[in-house]
Amino acid sequence: MRILLVKPKPRLQTILKLQPIILMEPLELGYVAAAVPPGHDVRVLDLRLSRWPDHQFVKALRRYQPDVVGLSSYTHESTKVKELARAVRRLRPQSRIVVGGHHATVLPQDFNLGCFDAIVRGEGCAPFRALIVAAASGKDFTSIENVMVPGPGFSVEAAARMPRYPDLATLPSPRRDLWDPLPYQCIWLSDHPPAGKPIFPRVALVRTSLGCLLDCSFCMVPSLSGRRHLTRPPEDVADEIAALRQEYVYFCDDETFLNEPHARRLAEVIGQRGIKKRFFAWARSTTVNRRPELFRLWRGIGLDAVFLGFEAIRDADLQRISKHSTVADNERAHATLRDLGIAVQAGFMINADFTRQDFKLLQEYMERMPPAQITCTIYTASPGSPAWQEDKTRYVCHPFDLHDCMHPLTPTAIPLREFCAEFAKLSAIGSSRNPLRPHMTRVPLREVFRILLAARGYARALRRAWRDY
Repeated sequence: MRILLVKPKPRLQTILKLQPIILMEPLELGYVAAAVPPGHDVRVLDLRLSRWPDHQFVKALRRYQPDVVGLSSYTHESTKVKELARAVRRLRPQSRIVVGGHHATVLPQDFNLGCFDAIVRGEGCAPFRALIVAAASGKDFTSIENVMVPGPGFSVEAAARMPRYPDLATLPSPRRDLWDPLPYQCIWLSDHPPAGKPIFPRVALVRTSLGCLLDCSFCMVPSLSGRRHLTRPPEDVADEIAALRQEYVYFCDDETFLNEPHARRLAEVIGQRGIKKRFFAWARSTTVNRRPELFRLWRGIGLDAVFLGFEAIRDADLQRISKHSTVADNERAHATLRDLGIAVQAGFMINADFTRQDFKLLQEYMERMPPAQITCTIYTASPGSPAWQEDKTRYVCHPFDLHDCMHPLTPTAIPLREFCAEFAKLSAIGSSRNPLRPHMTRVPLREVFRILLAARGYARALRRAWRDY
């Protein structure tokens, strides 16, 4: 059988203008491809790389004539995925169309449409393998675990139950041979970058774990994982990292260091094998404060930077979203990491009810912060989370089409156009605090121009986001 796995190209300029700054591998499709039984031909089509994605998609359908088309979707891409599925149904009616990804997992009812043959929920490897076996045998897709079939038998009650995630040791190694690594790059954060190293290196995505033990009100991860933190065997992760062609590794975990024994063992295995890579990971401030020696160990094997979710500058706001941390925790973690030589990417969330004074206070706080790459997003509750259940009744736009964490979905306290302008200003201030600047790091001229053009394009997209409504 011929199997085509497709990553859609986003519609929103706010997302498209981020791609020159950060564009990551279609890792989820690499995992699914690795689960396909031997004897079938698999291809990955990343439409994000195409200037004319719709034309490229139709061209691939006609040339490759796939028997199965797999589509992956985040919430803000769900409308585009439906368009692609309808195109397949029109041009290749005999093809079986499967949709998966985060949106399909938490809101499968949104894909309960005739253009889809199956909806994969949760970890996609085992379900997709079973789907291919069934399709090759001419069987239907009913009774496959973590798969829902659109149509009269679709169960709303089953859709409300989150899928159970498997032991991560059972996952295959993702098939990176199905794409060229060259386009996948991001601006790399480092407090003291080694001489001659690029600012936009090729980057590989790697998973070491899944899930979270906490209960932040805006996040769906605890519900998806059953308040568990699942981990991959450290030896398997080290094998994958050692085989990478890329020198730079971005851990795409929900929290890489939450399980201290696992994180420590992984660092030890990487060190013992002499693997020389540069690493970026996400962590909670409380984890850093509780285990600074763990981050010292990781710094010794190449940890360059850590993302910390600061979220807010007032303890009351952190408490309101059940963050289980304080402003003082964030500041202490920031200082600890800087003392270790680890750069920090600090993330803040902007509420739709921000007043002009709120924006001013956050700007002043950001300007006082020690060097960090500061990023801001609009507070956007993940579909299915407790906060989403409350917020969705107040949405002022399509609940999915602008769900990119850069568009306020609920009414703003100040005029929308002014809100977008203030938000864009925060982005500019955040970029100016990058750790590269205080050290006067010498950057190749071509990369200076790339940074300037990318930052300008992204800021323009944020200022104009009000037009998307």
